[in-house]
This record gives sequence, C-alpha cells and structure tokens, in this order.
Amino acid sequence: MQLFLNNTKTRTKEAFIPINNNLVKMYVCGPTVYDHPHIGNGRSVIIYDILYRMLIHLFGKEQVVYVRNITDVDDKIIDRAMELQISIEALTKQTTKDFHEDMAYLQCLSPNIEPIATEHIDCMIEIIQKLIALEVAYITDDHVYFDITRSIDYTELSGRTIDEMIYNVRVAADESKKHPGDFVLWKPMAGTDISANFDSPWGRGRPGWHIECSAMSHKYLGENFDIHGGGADLIFPHHTNEIAQSKCAFPGSNFANYWVHNGFLTVNGEKMSKSLGNFITVRDLIIKGVDGDTIRLALLGAHYHKPLDFNDHTLANATKMLNYWYRAVEGVSCDSLSEVPLDFIASLLDDMNTPLAIKIINDYAKLTYLSTTDSEKKLNASSLLACARFIGLMKKSATTWFKHDINDEAIISLINQRTQAKKDKNWQLADQIRMQLLQQGVVLADKADGTTDWWYTR
Repeated sequence: MQLFLNNTKTRTKEAFIPINNNLVKMYVCGPTVYDHPHIGNGRSVIIYDILYRMLIHLFGKEQVVYVRNITDVDDKIIDRAMELQISIEALTKQTTKDFHEDMAYLQCLSPNIEPIATEHIDCMIEIIQKLIALEVAYITDDHVYFDITRSIDYTELSGRTIDEMIYNVRVAADESKKHPGDFVLWKPMAGTDISANFDSPWGRGRPGWHIECSAMSHKYLGENFDIHGGGADLIFPHHTNEIAQSKCAFPGSNFANYWVHNGFLTVNGEKMSKSLGNFITVRDLIIKGVDGDTIRLALLGAHYHKPLDFNDHTLANATKMLNYWYRAVEGVSCDSLSEVPLDFIASLLDDMNTPLAIKIINDYAKLTYLSTTDSEKKLNASSLLACARFIGLMKKSATTWFKHDINDEAIISLINQRTQAKKDKNWQLADQIRMQLLQQGVVLADKADGTTDWWYTR
C-alpha cells in the first residue's frame, strides 16, 4: 500500500517515502492558546488526525511520532491576558485545557508529544546563537533578526517572490532591519508579567513566533523529518521562516521532506471574522449541543487542501448522513468488526480523499439497507462501522445516537409560531424562537419559502 500526499514544496502529489520506515516523524503547528479554537482550527486538527491514523495503519503505532506544539508565549496572549485582567499563566493553562477538551469532543487522537513553548526557551536561544555565529542573524536595537537574504531557496515553499510575499502579508516595518522582510528571532521585554519574559544573552525578552517551532521540532524530531503540517495561511511567513532558520542553523539539513497544508474555511461564503459576526468556535457548537460526530463529518466533507464553506446546511447534511448510517446499523449485532475494506483505505491513501471515503461509507450503508439475509446485513454493517470508526466516527451505539427527549409536536408548534412572526415582520420574536430551539438542540434550515427542514443535534 502506497500513501500519496500533495507536497506544497514541490506542488505535486507524491508517493510518501519516509526517511526511516521504522520511525515516521510528523510535526504539526499547534494552537496559540489565547482563546477557544475556532472551527477552522478544528478542521486543521481533524485533518492531521486522519493523517496520523493513516500513518499508524501503514507503519504501526510504535513506529510513528506525531509532535504538535502549544504556543504559550505570544503578543496575542499578552494582549488577551491584559484584556481579561488575569495572569498569562492562568490564561494559557485554561485555554490549553479548553483546547484539549474541544479536540477530544471531535474524537481527535492526542499526539505522541505536545511540547510547550515556554518550556523550550533554552532550545530557542541555542539555535539563535548558532544563527548569529553563522552571520545569518544580527542584533540591533535589543532585537535579534534573521537576514532573509542569507537564506537559500527562501521562496521555494510559497512559490512567490519576496516582494510578493511581503506585499500580501503584513510584515512589521523597522528601519533597523537590513531588509524589510527580515523577521525577529528575539525581542525585548513586554509588560511586567514575568511569565511572558525570559533571560537571554540579548537581555530579558521573549522569542519570535517562528523560532519556537524550529526549536521544538528539532528537539523531538531532529534536523530532518518526514512531514510538516499546518493551515495554508501558515505557508508564509511562518513555515517559510521555519525552513529558512532551520536549514541555516543546521547546514545540510532538509528540515521537512513533505509539506502538507489544509485549505481555508469560510462561513456562508465569507472569511470568518468577529467583526462580521460569523466567528464560530468549536465551543459555540458544543454549547448548542451539536454532536462531535456531526462537526467532524462536516469538516471532512471537502478535500483537505481545498476550501470548505461552513454553514447551517453543512451541519444539516452531516446530521442527516449520520442518521442514515446509524439507522442502517440499528439493531444489527456487530460484536467484532471486519477488516477495513481495501476500497476505503485506497481512498485515504490517495492524498486523504475524505469525500470519496465518506461516499464509500454511504455505499456500505445502502448495501446494509438492501441486504436480504441477516448474515449479509451483518457483513455490510460491520464494513460500514469499520470504515466510519477508522476516521473517528460512529463510536456511539445507534440507541445512544437517537436518544432524545424533545417533543416533535412542540417543535413544530414553535416553528409555526416563528413562521408567523416572520410574516408579521416580528424579527425579534423569530430570532428568540430560533435561539430557544437551538438551546434544545434543534437546528432550523431556512429557505426562501420558509422553514422547510429541521434536525436534532446531539
């Protein structure tokens, strides 16, 4: 069996050939812990969870090392702690706990190693010292900067010129820089919170964002490893700068061989933004009672490196599909599941084609419904469950999935009241009823001709 991945660095789909079959290494950029993870963050974690599961399937659990960091020192963290009037330590500990709870709700496996940035300051300082000694970094105005003109193939990952990259992504201007694109490795002290500042040869301060991942990946995976993952928004500047500083600090290093990036997520066709009022966190959906399976399936509905638009219909379709699957296996005794079917595995081997994998699960559900004998039904149901559970779905029993204590007649009555309120242009009452239903775990699907569908969340 051969895994193929879309490699951002070469812009081609390539056969995945690890450096060492006995120890496959993957690093994924983790959260900056200043707020609850949004659904875009959730999508990214789920994608690399699927890749981790595939690597385990191919090479064995003991032969795969998956590292995902926690960034707990950052200007956003400092600003958020000041806004909430709490310590940085209190903020980062609580937000890290919330992140773990949210990702567990989405059925994501924990990485093997989850290094915390503030516990690796010494590793960062060591690499910065190497870069200064090699004259690819320089000290000015209490800052240490990396000189991008000394980097070989600085534009390789993005495929854009330096001017294009700097123009499209805001880069901090500073007259003390040798080049406008030079990025910070160390910066001076900010605020008075001791947990945000550390002693260094260049004075008390804190690391730049990019050096954190270079230091932690190097400590746990070495100078060369197999896969580096993250969102497409990290290609520049974060991943571009990681490559530059790591390859310069360790001459001859290739850093990561395969760069895997998941696509952007929009909400109702627009970029997610608090100012637009369409910013959705995983916790928002949990509070509304949306089941983790529903969220996970919705976020796997588009190919990982393509954009995904998230909206009420996305959730509705995921819920309907899960209902269809659970109804198919309801009452079927599957004490031991069959091997995961080869056609399903083949879909994931082809650059993690989750839309095709979902279609195959749906096909097994159809076969289960059409089965004419108990043994045939059991075989198809077993294949369905084996596939679904392989990608982290359908861990519940059908009985648990369908259990609810909501009165259908009461829901229909509220929907009718809301329909009348909209006819009367009483938008406030219509919104109140919608929120009332959401709190009960009922989502409405509005169309031009009114509310034509509704569904339970779990």
